[in-house]
Amino acid sequence: MDCQTTPVVAGRDDDARFLDLGRTVLEIEGRALARLRENLNGDFVRACRVLLACEGRIIVIGMGKSGHIGGKLAATLASTGSPAFFVHPAEASHGDLGMITAKDVVLALSNSGETGEILTILPLIKRLHVPLVAMTGNARSTLATRADVHMDVGVEQEACPLNLAPTASTTAALAMGDALAVALLEARGFTSADFARSHPGGRLGRRLLLLTEDVMHTGEQVPCSHPDDSLDRALLEMTRKGLGITFVVEGDTVLGVFTDGDLRRVLDRRLDIHDLPIRQVMTRHCQKVHAGTLAAEALALMETHKVNALPVVDAAERLVGALNMHDLLRAGVV
Repeated sequence: MDCQTTPVVAGRDDDARFLDLGRTVLEIEGRALARLRENLNGDFVRACRVLLACEGRIIVIGMGKSGHIGGKLAATLASTGSPAFFVHPAEASHGDLGMITAKDVVLALSNSGETGEILTILPLIKRLHVPLVAMTGNARSTLATRADVHMDVGVEQEACPLNLAPTASTTAALAMGDALAVALLEARGFTSADFARSHPGGRLGRRLLLLTEDVMHTGEQVPCSHPDDSLDRALLEMTRKGLGITFVVEGDTVLGVFTDGDLRRVLDRRLDIHDLPIRQVMTRHCQKVHAGTLAAEALALMETHKVNALPVVDAAERLVGALNMHDLLRAGVV
């Protein structure tokens, strides 16, 4: 038997209907969130206090669409300073319940509050004397009444035209979960640097964790010239190192820099590059960056002063490296 269905081809007359349905869904879900905000009360505060006092992990459980929301909530909590993970309630009754310890808190999501897989493990959770925080759409449900703290995330209607598919209810649960995570984040004094440490692979992590010393050129890669070097010799150094700049250094002290832009100005003045000491045409009082500075801060310095390379110095202002805009591009900071 051929089980394939004939695809429905939408005509232009359907365009307005699509837009109307989209706006209706957003309006229904927007009203659900507005109602959630208006009804936020002491239960939310109590939930925050229970979760904040957790000495172990926050164990998030939920079935079906509530489970998907629960998985996202667990990930958000974990990445914002509240150790958490998701446990599938059906798997919990087949061994995974051993993941829950006496120091944990269980956060259960169920729109009906009567999800069988969750109710099955409630006696075991209670036996562990683990605090139970529930998020349901029915304050009279079994889960709601047996929880230590219940948060009502009920909605007046689903955005589904049949009022069946979880839509507005999952949006409400997701938003309440975000509210919990952000409230806990603030209470823990969680910072952007803390966030970056749990996201080292992302762009934010690179911007908040990567230091100048992690991407700078060092040793023989650093273009250096003595202030008495002739300009043509300094140009050879620039060419060999390929950074479009040379640092004019006496000992370990940076006196100035000479860049491609400086070279254009020398040529405009028709100066003799063979006999001219570089000290006479270098840019003095140049911008410098310290090795321990965030690479993102070095980038901001480059953008502010419209330069493509910087000398990198240590705490004693001694030259230790060279940083180029291309280095930041390759590192993903830009």
